[in-house]
Amino acid sequence: MSKPNPNLKSGDFLSLVVLLLGAFLVLLPLFVVFLTSFASTAASPENLSKNHWSLANYRVAWQQGKFLLAFANSTLVAIAVTAFQIVTSALAGYALARLKFRGRQALLLVVLATLVIPFQLLVIPIFLVLKWGHLINTYGALILPTAVNGFGIFLLRQYFQTIPVELEEAAAIDGANRLQILWRVMLPLARPALLTLFLFTFIGEWNDLFKPLVFTTRPELRTVQLALAEFQEQFTNNWPLMMAAVTIATVPVMVLFLIGQRQFIQGIATTGIKN
Repeated sequence: MSKPNPNLKSGDFLSLVVLLLGAFLVLLPLFVVFLTSFASTAASPENLSKNHWSLANYRVAWQQGKFLLAFANSTLVAIAVTAFQIVTSALAGYALARLKFRGRQALLLVVLATLVIPFQLLVIPIFLVLKWGHLINTYGALILPTAVNGFGIFLLRQYFQTIPVELEEAAAIDGANRLQILWRVMLPLARPALLTLFLFTFIGEWNDLFKPLVFTTRPELRTVQLALAEFQEQFTNNWPLMMAAVTIATVPVMVLFLIGQRQFIQGIATTGIKN
């Protein structure tokens, strides 16, 4: 009977310590934000423990920040952009993974090159195109600039390559065309990658401040992050009220990530690993 490896145990213990330390460093600021949001409006980070706790900050922050409309706008924009990216990434990713055509590798390099170009460098040409299309100060200005994403295309392309070709060949023998194979065979098997793309895109759009700030000026198009920035300017010295507003803006994406974290981890872990 073999003895347990002491090095393995010490290595596991060290890994556990590092993970716990990392979790503590990540969660500590969130805990401080959450704790501060329940303090009285006269509180400061130095005297939190001396103040009474209440939910009044959340009610005031929700009303003063007009977050209801901002939540509706952010949800609409995030869902629309996510839907566009899933569709375009699935079609382009499948084409790059399975179709044989001239210039495929060059096209893949172009897609990868877009990942290293900051969105801010493209803001002027994008603004001019949106202005030419009369889309400034519309939902189109918040949705169309990020409707296609090179990361999503590359992610799904890599995941599609892990799916055995024999499954597609069997579907083709049964009479399925390319779109039917993509819809009925590839996409159901690529659910972890699709959920990963959904979480990345939705959270990214929810937290985006740049597009609403540059492409819109109408108050009725305010998103959560723009409302939060305006709220911060109005209540700069009121820490509990500011932390309540931050919590209101953060909770939806945190809940969304916690719901889909298992599929998210699976999608990241298996992408690019061929069977």
